[in-house]
Amino acid sequence: MNVPVSLINDQSSPETIEKWDSFHSLVLLNDLEDAFDIKFTVEEALSIRTVADIKRNLRNHGVLLDG
Repeated sequence: MNVPVSLINDQSSPETIEKWDSFHSLVLLNDLEDAFDIKFTVEEALSIRTVADIKRNLRNHGVLLDG
């Protein structure tokens, strides 16, 4: 979405990132699945509203995150 990392935090969401629309949500989830070799369930995908939600779901799949 070409957003500087410095502008992203746990509360970042489609409401705070202009380009984060439904299409980019799907692209983001697909990229995360590929990068971490995981598969989100439909329920997990639908529960994602913020970056914090993404982190929670990644941790649930055993992905270790910094910070």
